[in-house]
Amino acid sequence: MQDFWVYFELGLQHILDLAGYDHILFVIALCCTYFVGDWRKVVILVTAFTVGHSLTLALSVFNLIRVDTALIEFLIPVTIVVTAFSNVATKRKRRKINTDWLTYSYALFFGLIHGLGFSNYLRSLLGKESSIAGPLLAFNLGLELGQLAVVFIVLILSFIATTLFSVSKRDWTFFLSAAVFGIALVMALERI
Repeated sequence: MQDFWVYFELGLQHILDLAGYDHILFVIALCCTYFVGDWRKVVILVTAFTVGHSLTLALSVFNLIRVDTALIEFLIPVTIVVTAFSNVATKRKRRKINTDWLTYSYALFFGLIHGLGFSNYLRSLLGKESSIAGPLLAFNLGLELGQLAVVFIVLILSFIATTLFSVSKRDWTFFLSAAVFGIALVMALERI
């Protein structure tokens, strides 16, 4: 049980580590179009991302997949740029059809890419374990909790901005998405 908490904390730190802010930026871009009343959708969205992340971590730990680290380090900020740009582009058009499933699919796919970013380090840690299922589950549960903490903060800030300061939801989404887009674009260009 002690190992569970070690890996749980490692997953939690992975998302909340300010030195690795790319993960935080992605979660912000993923959830900044939602507001407090949409919390169920956001939980599903973040969980879809975690499922993708977990899948590539597991495949990597079992040595079933290996991808060039430099490519993944470039693709991670690209996923953030695409998500932030999509927020701005799609919010201008009011759609009459429900596209939640498409958003969940993107989150799952981008989770696959993000999972590869941490896979080498986690593989080296789990290589010492006799059974990796428990530690892998603990890591992913910590990751999920960390992401939900970021989501909670974004939803609270969104509530404050739109309710107390009367910022329109459209403007708030544009502001957050544009900020994340700019930071991620610089990250992507630095990693070329």
